[in-house]
Amino acid sequence: MRVVLTGGGTGGHVVPNVAIIEDIRRRGGHDILYIGSVDGVEKKMMEKEGVQYAGVHVGKLRRYFSWQNFLDIVKVPMGFLEAINVLKKFRAEVVFSKGGYVSVPVALAARALKIPIIVHESDVSVGLANSLCFKFADLICLSFSETKKYLSLKLQKKVVVTGSPIRKIHGNKDAGLKFCGFDNYRPVLLVMGGSQGAMQINKIVDESLDELLKKFQIVHIRGRGNLNIGIKSRGYAQFEYIDKELFDVYAAADLVVTRGGANSLFELAYMKKKALIIPLNTGRGEQNLNAEVFAGKLGWSVLSGNMLKGDFINAVMMAEKNNMNKTADIENGTTQIVDLILKQKR
Repeated sequence: MRVVLTGGGTGGHVVPNVAIIEDIRRRGGHDILYIGSVDGVEKKMMEKEGVQYAGVHVGKLRRYFSWQNFLDIVKVPMGFLEAINVLKKFRAEVVFSKGGYVSVPVALAARALKIPIIVHESDVSVGLANSLCFKFADLICLSFSETKKYLSLKLQKKVVVTGSPIRKIHGNKDAGLKFCGFDNYRPVLLVMGGSQGAMQINKIVDESLDELLKKFQIVHIRGRGNLNIGIKSRGYAQFEYIDKELFDVYAAADLVVTRGGANSLFELAYMKKKALIIPLNTGRGEQNLNAEVFAGKLGWSVLSGNMLKGDFINAVMMAEKNNMNKTADIENGTTQIVDLILKQKR
C-alpha cells in the first residue's frame, strides 16, 4: 500500500508518526511518503528516519488576530496545489494526519482526490488544524475518550478511540546512568522542560538544586541555548537536548518532572514512571486538560506553573513517594491505528 503521513510544526505532531512508520515498516511491502513543511522540524526528523519526504508551503493557523494571518492565508492555496501534485505523483492510497498547520492543505488535497483520510488527535482538546481536518476525515482516531464531548454528533460517528501511537521503547538503565555519569545508589530525577516553556522549569530547578541534590541525582534537559555553565554540582548532569540516549535516560529515571504534552505523558505512563506534571499554560489549555486526565488515571501529581521554590521541592518529594503509577494500564495505540490505515480502500 502507498501510505502518506503528514503533521508538523512541533515535535508533538511528528513523534507519533515515527511510531506509525516503524510499525508499517515492520509489516513490510508498503511505500511511505511524508508530507511536511518546506523547512520544519518534521523534515529533519524524517531525514533521520530515512523516510521519503516532500515539502509544501504552509501558512500557520492562529486563534488570535495577527497581520501575519493575511500573509499566511496566501500560502494555503499554494500548499494545496503542491499537495495535489505530490499525492498524484506518489499515487497515494491513504493519508494519515497527526495535525499541525501543515496537515490542512494535505487533507484538503486528499479530499479533492478522493483519497481516504485518517486524522489523529493526541490531546484531550482538539487543535485548530485538526478541527478543520476532521470535516474531511473518513476516520477520527482519539487518544482520549474524553475528547468526544468536544465533537458534534456527526463527527462522533467517525470516531475510534485508539490511544496514542507510542514508539517502541527499549531503554537500558545502566547505559542511562553511565551516560549521565551517575551511580546506582541514589534515585534519579529527570527534568524535561519541553520544546516550549523550558525557562520557567529551568529557573525553579536552579533555585532548588542544592536541596534536591541531597536526595536525587538530577539529569536536566534544559532546551537549546539554555545551559547554565555556572552549575558544576556533583550528581547534576545538564543537556540542551538528548536524542538517541533518551530511552536509556528514561530507564534510569525514578521520577520525571515534565510538561503536559500528550506524547511525553503517554510514553512515561507506558514505562510506568512516576511523574510530576507542570503543564504549560498556553494555547487552548490542552496541557492542563491532559494533566487532569493523567492525574485522574494514574494519580500523578500536577503543579501550577506559578510555583514557589518550597512548593516545587515539596511536590517533587511527594511525587517520589507515589506508587500509583505501577497500577497504570496504558495501551499503545500504534498497532490498532496501523491496522485502520492499511484497511482503507480508495
